[in-house]
Amino acid sequence: MELLRQAIRERAVVRPGDVLKVDSFLNHQIDIDLLGEVGREFYQRFKSRGITKVLTIEASGIAIAVATAQYFDVPVVFAKKHQTKNLDGELLSAPVTSFTHGRTYDVTVEKKFLPPEDTVLIVDDFLAKGSALSGLCDIVERAGAKVGGIGIVIEKGFDVGGGLIRARGYDVQSLARIKSMNEGRIVFDDAE
Repeated sequence: MELLRQAIRERAVVRPGDVLKVDSFLNHQIDIDLLGEVGREFYQRFKSRGITKVLTIEASGIAIAVATAQYFDVPVVFAKKHQTKNLDGELLSAPVTSFTHGRTYDVTVEKKFLPPEDTVLIVDDFLAKGSALSGLCDIVERAGAKVGGIGIVIEKGFDVGGGLIRARGYDVQSLARIKSMNEGRIVFDDAE
């Protein structure tokens, strides 16, 4: 997706430790026009899959999920990182380790929001190690629903996550796949 690549080239900042800072347009301040195009692109890639829900993890994935779900005209469900008093009924949880925060969370979804007849599109802002996606896939499977596909805005192709998730048989579609980030220079994988 060239519009996304352009935003990354012009506005992203590479930090030590393979951190790509995209907070000026994706996950702190959000470029609404770009986000709309991201949602439209995910719809184009997955529209034939019979998607009935869009699933993500709080917090950065929520805006992406909403932008995507509007094209499918389906609800958004997001996995919560913290147990709250308003979660009740049967809960599905999975441990996920955040690359950005360097800690592990138990993410939780109420089972009633993922019935077995659902075909779920999982979306998120980044794919690096694959922990968050693995946890969300596990939750969908334990709910008895089907993962209809996975949409990632930015994949760190040099990291292990994409390979691990694809090896489980999931169709992972990344809108921008980064081959390397050396000395502040971002190189995209042309095999997206």
